[in-house]
Amino acid sequence: MTASAYRYMARSFQETLGDEGSERRHERLLTWRRENTVTRLERPTRLDRARAIGFRAKGGFVVVRVRVRRGGQRKRAIIAGRRPKHKGINKMTLSKSLRWIAEERAQKHYPNLEVLNSYWVGEDGKQKFFEIILVDPAAPEIRADTKLAWITAPNQKGRVYRGLTSAGKEGRGLRWKGKGAERFRPSYAANRRDTRRTQYKVIP
Repeated sequence: MTASAYRYMARSFQETLGDEGSERRHERLLTWRRENTVTRLERPTRLDRARAIGFRAKGGFVVVRVRVRRGGQRKRAIIAGRRPKHKGINKMTLSKSLRWIAEERAQKHYPNLEVLNSYWVGEDGKQKFFEIILVDPAAPEIRADTKLAWITAPNQKGRVYRGLTSAGKEGRGLRWKGKGAERFRPSYAANRRDTRRTQYKVIP
């Protein structure tokens, strides 16, 4: 069976992640580190992945690359007295993924667009790089497309800030299908309140 062109694109990108493509990967990361935090691109780096999650080469689509610092949150040291365990300086892990944070930064940079989806393109010891696909809801090409007209609805305004993107749903636990998932969805807060009510219930 003949492989498609996108299969060869995916294979070419995978080769840059191994030892053979280390030199090419190093040059690419050097260039990306010199760019701005949010950089607009003419075309996606991973065209196969971009098309799989909704990108189309027509008007109304914008692709940007966002750089996010790796690791947990950084906190300043507290001068006043505290127990070391209560200072809260190290190991301050955010509940959001770095991909979700990258999407929010892209949305903040382009407030008239909406985030459609995103994907990983590279990382080094300090930073991770993601490419974000944004859509212009006011573009006539988007409004005429029956597969993308849903993003022009009023309830999709600021969708990345409300966890409606793929990264947001994953961070909210909506992709969790394992054991115990029924205890947290559809309402984690409601289940937590029920646990508190029954915790000290006196059984006669």
